[in-house]
Amino acid sequence: MKTVNISLPEIFNEIPLEKREESRLSFAISDRLYELMREKGLNKKQFAESLGKRPNEITRWLSGEHNFTIATIAMISVFFGKPIITVEPSST
Repeated sequence: MKTVNISLPEIFNEIPLEKREESRLSFAISDRLYELMREKGLNKKQFAESLGKRPNEITRWLSGEHNFTIATIAMISVFFGKPIITVEPSST
């Protein structure tokens, strides 16, 4: 069997920048959700029930791999009364 010696940084650099940024943002959102749930004293089941969602959907949200819609981000932001993400205003 032939062995290939490729370093982790070389493998990482093969991933397109936009995919790396997508992953970074996804995990930042899931981290923010955990933080807000902890502040409010909610577990996954309680959070799901509060939003009328199933617990497995919340698990997907917290996995860091869910592709959130703007509508879902807005709903979660309203629920917590705090932003999930922030967007800087244009300088125009």
